[in-house]
Amino acid sequence: MSYKIKDLSLASEGKKQIEWAERHMPTLMEIRKRFEAEKPLKGINISAVLHVTKETAALVKTLKIGGANVALAGSNPLSTQDDVAAALVEEGISVFAWKGENETEYYSNIESIVKIHEPNIVMDDGADLHAYIHEKVSSKLDIYGGTEETTTGVIRLKAMEKDGVLKYPLIAVNNAYTKYLFDNRYGTGQSAIDGILRATNILIAGKITVVAGYGWVGRGIANRLRGMGARVIVTEVDPIRALEAVMDGFDVMPIAEASKVGDIFVTATGNTKAIRVEHMLNMKDGAILSNAGHFNVEVDVKGLKETAVKVRNIRPYVDEYTLPNGKKVYLLADGRLVNLAAAEGHPSEVMDMSFANQALAVEYLVKNRGKLEKKVYNMPMELDYEVARIKLKSMGIQIDELTEEQKEYLEQWKSGT
Repeated sequence: MSYKIKDLSLASEGKKQIEWAERHMPTLMEIRKRFEAEKPLKGINISAVLHVTKETAALVKTLKIGGANVALAGSNPLSTQDDVAAALVEEGISVFAWKGENETEYYSNIESIVKIHEPNIVMDDGADLHAYIHEKVSSKLDIYGGTEETTTGVIRLKAMEKDGVLKYPLIAVNNAYTKYLFDNRYGTGQSAIDGILRATNILIAGKITVVAGYGWVGRGIANRLRGMGARVIVTEVDPIRALEAVMDGFDVMPIAEASKVGDIFVTATGNTKAIRVEHMLNMKDGAILSNAGHFNVEVDVKGLKETAVKVRNIRPYVDEYTLPNGKKVYLLADGRLVNLAAAEGHPSEVMDMSFANQALAVEYLVKNRGKLEKKVYNMPMELDYEVARIKLKSMGIQIDELTEEQKEYLEQWKSGT
């Protein structure tokens, strides 16, 4: 086994963190029990680019217990928890990740997990691994299929499908109801604010906060900011989402106007340059900029660095940029996803469902090897429902079942008023 991490001596601390996560991930643990008995992934090579957190460790251990050989790299240069990486190496996982990688190291680690063993299954968060395999790997790999964890990655993969370049079938785990309705909304909604607070220790109540994007991530952030007493403005390009934000009680306006009044800015668009230099020059002195999207492109960091007349680090993950007009703005985590760069990412309870979906998706791809077309599939509904059922059971919650009469009623068309 080969690996490249920061410090193997951190393993004992990492094991405790993983234990804490597993205690709060009952759905995945239930799947692990079955995997241990059935070994559905026996002999399968898996290369995964995921945030190396305690929750990811619970997933990777489950795949290994199911019989897989796993190699793991981080899906963001700042999201790796080094103690968890060390603990996974001691568990027999080939890990190539550490917090604070530069761009060259980041892509080198992705290259390593493909070369270490040619993957049969490719798991990704953001599609950098999928893109690397499609663009850089010329040898013929025996890939049964892949999974994608996040909205940004699914967008990229849909573009690849449209261009006709996909080499293997992909399951958009992000599109599972038990993923995006909960992970994107409740997970990011809480963890993004957690990252902002850990970095700044500011008071949210009374602040004017601007949330760019009102997808499921933006919805979660906006609602939790409001719950903490913030005055929330939403910016959008989609008229339907903008209308929904208005109906949900938020102020909606263009970013050019919102930039003049906001105290805290959070981007959640999945697109590039949602906040540009022209907007930053409009901002209040002391405005705080953060990003909750997967890639560090939503705030124009490059433009900010080129425009600023002075830059200094104020505290961990907080850089002060002095603009030509004399105003100062504060960029968190260098514009990278603030919940993982400045905090610990999503709570284990919500990742329980996301990673249960990942485990079941991998099993589905193995079972259906050679039967799927080279396109992007949504998570099969029966697996989505299975995750929900297990989660409800773990919470001690029971629900009703349809009677035979009700089933028949839903399947006919003659009965009316």
